[in-house]
Amino acid sequence: MTIEPSIPKAIVPALAPLYERLSPLSYPMVRFFTGLILMPHGAQKLFGWFGGYGLEGTGGFFAQNLGLEPGIFWAALVGATEFFGGLLIALGILTRPAAVGVAILMAVAVFKVHLGNGFFWTNGGYEYPLLWGLIALAIAFRGGGEMSVDRALGREF
Repeated sequence: MTIEPSIPKAIVPALAPLYERLSPLSYPMVRFFTGLILMPHGAQKLFGWFGGYGLEGTGGFFAQNLGLEPGIFWAALVGATEFFGGLLIALGILTRPAAVGVAILMAVAVFKVHLGNGFFWTNGGYEYPLLWGLIALAIAFRGGGEMSVDRALGREF
């Protein structure tokens, strides 16, 4: 016996066709904008764009304030994960490995940098990296999905 999932009826029935048409865009939109929003953070660390400090400044901060030696190596790794990993997630290329990398990065950010500041991001807490890490983990579970290069190539990691 197969049980078909029930689809709830729209409270406003006139909106049901709109929801039906837009629903296939929801996951690609989440994946695309997650990657796109990560990229400027990596650009700050790698290139000094958007008010960032570049590799030297970020590397110095990582070494002196976080104890991550060699600082330049960690700054390059974090910046590349955010910038290039974000690009891969946005386009849906090697989506799962990129998302796993981001999830690991955010877990380290939560425990190494933000945990001692409490939950709320306004106090430098772990709320923001936790949210992005969980989104990245969900993307890793799902993969590129519809409207991804992975899907267009017919291959996923």
